[in-house]
Amino acid sequence: MPSDEEKGSRFSLGGLRWVLSYQKPHRRIFLPSLLALFVTAGLALAFPWFMKELFGGTVAKLREGVPAATVIAEADRLIFTLLGVLAVQAMIGFFRVQGFIRSGEAALNDLRRDLFRHLLRLPVPFFQEHRSGALSNRVSADLGTVRETLMTTLPQAARQSVTLVGSVVMIFVTSWKLSLAMLASIPFVVLAVAIAGRKVRGHSKAAQDALAESGTVIEESVQAIADVKAFTNEEFEEQRYQSSLDRFYQVTLRGAMARASFLAFVIFVMFGAIAGVTWLGVRMMVEGDLTEKQFSGFILYSVFVGASLGAMPEIVSQMQAMTGATDRLREIMGLKPERDGRGEPISLRGAVSFENVHFRYPSRPDQAVLAGVNFAVTPGQRIALVGPSGAGKSTVFSLLLGYYRPEQGRISFDGCDASSLDLQALREGIAVVPQEVMLFGGTILENIEYGRPGATRDEIVEAAKLANAHEFIETRPEGYETVVGPRGVKLSGGQRQRIAIARAILADPRILLLDEATSALDAESERLVNEALDRLMVGRTSLVIAHRLSTVRNADCILVLHQGRVVEQGTHEELMSAGGTYQVLVQTQLG
Repeated sequence: MPSDEEKGSRFSLGGLRWVLSYQKPHRRIFLPSLLALFVTAGLALAFPWFMKELFGGTVAKLREGVPAATVIAEADRLIFTLLGVLAVQAMIGFFRVQGFIRSGEAALNDLRRDLFRHLLRLPVPFFQEHRSGALSNRVSADLGTVRETLMTTLPQAARQSVTLVGSVVMIFVTSWKLSLAMLASIPFVVLAVAIAGRKVRGHSKAAQDALAESGTVIEESVQAIADVKAFTNEEFEEQRYQSSLDRFYQVTLRGAMARASFLAFVIFVMFGAIAGVTWLGVRMMVEGDLTEKQFSGFILYSVFVGASLGAMPEIVSQMQAMTGATDRLREIMGLKPERDGRGEPISLRGAVSFENVHFRYPSRPDQAVLAGVNFAVTPGQRIALVGPSGAGKSTVFSLLLGYYRPEQGRISFDGCDASSLDLQALREGIAVVPQEVMLFGGTILENIEYGRPGATRDEIVEAAKLANAHEFIETRPEGYETVVGPRGVKLSGGQRQRIAIARAILADPRILLLDEATSALDAESERLVNEALDRLMVGRTSLVIAHRLSTVRNADCILVLHQGRVVEQGTHEELMSAGGTYQVLVQTQLG
């Protein structure tokens, strides 16, 4: 298998083509801007030509005995012509910069949108295998690198390339002997680019990963700030962050060594070549093989060649960094999303069945989570799932939502195999009220509306009333416009639970999945939540991971899970009289 560095070298042009493909919708702006770039780069080559005529030409004419007034008049003409060229160059450059920014930012927004859309459609296991902080920081850093390359490095590379080629042509026109002497140094520079560029890319990729890791520490610490303070772990988190910064610093130092060595070598070879060529040019001028005017033009264009070559190390370094960034972004974009919405459409009635379902998590292939689970739920039925921790209750919910597929057996909705159904339509018919409610950092109104985006305010208020949330919302100065804070930290546990119930009511699902959290609430909050849940479950198929005895008593059927199997099922009275696993759970876990 090729290494990351080899892959980066091999596919660098592919990464560049991939980024530039996002310019296609904006080519009416991008292509004229690109043309303007080449025009301004070409006009820049006029500057040393005018300087050559002003200095070298003036000296030559005075030596030839041309009257001073004629020489001054010619110099005035050259200066005004040069100023006109510079004015045209500046005007074109103004529109060029605007065009590149407009097309570049539009292309980047398209890339960001496509990347985010693809991330949202990746399967749940992908997010369980990647730390959210590392993923978001890595994507942000890579997009920043691509932006820097697209907005700055690529235009600079095009401009310097035109300047380099044009200047080389002009020095050949001036003196082919001196030009060959100067160009003899270029193979050494190209070799240095080939060798150092690969090392720079490797260090750049490692630095971006290390920086993303440090960003993860910040994100996790801020999200869990209450736990950090409760365990007085501020110093521990500081040390963790410092360790990640130290790793980033060491990686950047290694990268700096490679880049500095590369730059020092190029500067030595480049300016050493210029010095050597200047020495040769002086000898040729003394021997009469070169005029002062030709020599001054050669020196000026040589400076342009040297400046262009001097900019190449940074351009190459940034291009290598962009290669690493696009490799990772394309890797994410190449991941297979969840099954798309081309399955059979369905309008759920609420029947659910598991038929000999077996399942293992991909991260734990040696451990069976579900082993031959069978049960059937009729529309409108209320089912309670009970069992010890690790019995497979939450896994049943994950399979119902299509986060995973069973490795064996069949899951059906209204008699249709779940794998053949439109996944989006299926999920639209299901609502989840989790044990740990996660609210977004917006307003209460926005968090309830999340159940059905586009719902009217009256519909949102009605859902809040049914969820017993309207009263506490109205007591707040800003009412429904109250900002709940990150993850809903400004609300109590019971309030967050009622907001989640209001969200589910607004979604109006046919199937409700509830992971009961009432054990963590005070008596009044529990009463209000239970009232809201009773309203929510009326007329809907409801599967509840039960933690309270009152919940299982009211269930139409209780499924007792143990070690991935349904070991008992029936009503509360039936299972208590059987004297099996359920009776033990009631005595030890359900209060």
